[in-house]
Amino acid sequence: MSHAATSPAVSPGARRAPADAPVAIRIRDVSQTYHEGHSRVRALDHVSLDVKQGEFVCLLGASGCGKSTLLNLIVGLYKLSAGSIDVGGRRVALVFQEPALFPWLTAQKNVEMGMRFRGVPPAQRREKALELLRLVHLGGFAARRPHELSGGMRQRVAIARALAQEADVLLMDEPFGALDAMTRDVLHDELEAIWSRTALTVLFVTHNVREAVRLGDRVVLLSSRPGRVVAEFPIDIPRPRAVDSVPVTQAAAEITDRLRTEVRRHGR
Repeated sequence: MSHAATSPAVSPGARRAPADAPVAIRIRDVSQTYHEGHSRVRALDHVSLDVKQGEFVCLLGASGCGKSTLLNLIVGLYKLSAGSIDVGGRRVALVFQEPALFPWLTAQKNVEMGMRFRGVPPAQRREKALELLRLVHLGGFAARRPHELSGGMRQRVAIARALAQEADVLLMDEPFGALDAMTRDVLHDELEAIWSRTALTVLFVTHNVREAVRLGDRVVLLSSRPGRVVAEFPIDIPRPRAVDSVPVTQAAAEITDRLRTEVRRHGR
């Protein structure tokens, strides 16, 4: 069952996936069960979801609802218990909450790592890594190691590293959750700018409702465990958006009410 949030119309210049865009991520009837000792834990229950090519979708839900599990299934880190996931042969990259950079490598070498494994020649790797670091506003920090960078800068390097995989689909698992509010707001702007200049499809996991409304074309709400899709909210607010603007605040309040219902249900 889907629920549409009432919001202002999208501005003509806003970057959105065309109505007839192909489906980039097709999730059908996905269930996932884990074994914990002698018991079975159902993390996801018959989840079905389509994400169109070029769409920015935010996945929202209470802790433990299976958001991260779904991303790991899409990228192939977990074996699927039931159902199907199809990305149509597209290249998929995953950005975690922690940047997970190699501490002994420079920012540039961290970005180059995936290209190195793919056999990209050194000169081409270097050129592409520097280009991507400029894209995330770290052009002057290519020679710095992770400990010389702030938390926000390290996360930018992680995003550049994911983009270096020439991904068509970018999965992001609470990538800004550990950052302060100001840094997070700056990175929202930068991520949106990168997305608006590319054909990237983004599936972004968060537990922050305002962040979801600030970034997403659509917010998909999962129930508490086991995770099911219980509501979808089209976010038809003109871009660029401010996280503290009235339209974002109003849409976030509506979604929060539904999320609170799910958290209470789980508590019982």
